[in-house]
Amino acid sequence: MTLPAKMKAITAPEAGGPEKLEIVEREIPTLSEDEVLIKVKAAGVNRPDCIQRAGNYPPPPGASDILGLEVSGEIVEIGARVTDWKVGDLAVALVSGGGYAEYCKAHHGSVLPIPKGFSLMEAASLPENLFTVWHNVFQRGALKANESLLIHGGSSGIGMAAIQLGKAFGAKVAITAGSDEKCEACTALGADLAINYKNQDFVSEIKSWTDRKGVNVILDMVGGDYISKNYVIAAEEGRIVQIAFLKGGVVEADFRRLMMKRLIHTGSTLRARPDSVKQSIARELQKEVWPLLRCGLVKPQIYKCFTMDEAAKAHELMESSQHIGKIMLEI
Repeated sequence: MTLPAKMKAITAPEAGGPEKLEIVEREIPTLSEDEVLIKVKAAGVNRPDCIQRAGNYPPPPGASDILGLEVSGEIVEIGARVTDWKVGDLAVALVSGGGYAEYCKAHHGSVLPIPKGFSLMEAASLPENLFTVWHNVFQRGALKANESLLIHGGSSGIGMAAIQLGKAFGAKVAITAGSDEKCEACTALGADLAINYKNQDFVSEIKSWTDRKGVNVILDMVGGDYISKNYVIAAEEGRIVQIAFLKGGVVEADFRRLMMKRLIHTGSTLRARPDSVKQSIARELQKEVWPLLRCGLVKPQIYKCFTMDEAAKAHELMESSQHIGKIMLEI
C-alpha cells in the first residue's frame, strides 16, 4: 500500500483554551519493529486531552505531542516483529498520543479487533474507558460478584463503562452525577442507585442503600472533599481507586478510618505505563469483555461526534460536563 508523505493532525502549540487547537501537517509516523500504523477513521475525545491542551498533562517521553488516546481504523503497515496483525485488518487501539490524526501508530499489544457488529466509530469509543475501568475496578479494586460499586461521575464515558461492566460481573452499582437527566441515563444502563449530588447528600444516600455497611469498591475521578467522604462510606476492607482529581488532589482527611476499616486507597494512570502492562490488560479485555460486547451486554455510549475542524467544539463540550457518554472525532 502506498502511503502519503504527509497527514493532517491536531495539536495545541500553545497552552490554553479550546481555541488553541490547530490542524497542522505532519509526516506520517515511523514505526518501530513492535508497532502498527493505523489509518484512522475515528478517535475518542477524553478529559486528559483537554488537560494536555491546557498545558497540565505533557505527553510521556517518546509519545507524540498530537492529542488523542484511542483510535479505530485500518492497519496499513506493520513493524518487522509484528505477527498478530496484518495489513488490511480493522482494529481499535489505546495509544499514548497521536490519535487526532489521519494516521496513528500503536504498539501491537495495545491493539484489539473491532467487536462483531460494531462500527469503527463505536469501536473507537472503547479503549480508554475499558482499559481504565478494567485495570482500576477489577484489577486494582478487585470487584467481585455480589459486592457493591460506587462510581463518582457515572454519566462520563468511564462511568458508563463501569456501570455496565459492574452489572455484567454481578455487582450492585451506585453512581453520583450532576443532574436528574444524567441520573436517569445511568439508571437506564443498569445502575441500581443514582444520586444527584447537587440536591442529595451521597454520604447519607449510600449509608441508607447499604444499611450502613458501606460500599466495597469506590471509583473516584473527583477527589477533593470526596476523599474524606469516601472513607466514611467505604465498607470494611473496602477499596477506593483514584483515577483523577477534578476537585483537586491536596486535601485534608481523617486517615484513622483507613486504619479502622482496613481500607485500601490506591490509584493509577495508564498513559505512561510500559507497553507490557497495557498488553496484559488488552489480553484480559479480549478474553473477559469482548464477548460481552459481541452479545450486547456492554454497549458503546456515544453522545456526539465532531469533525476534525470542530475539535475545539468537542473540547468545549467536554469541559462543560453537559455530555452523557462519549465525545468522538470523525477523522
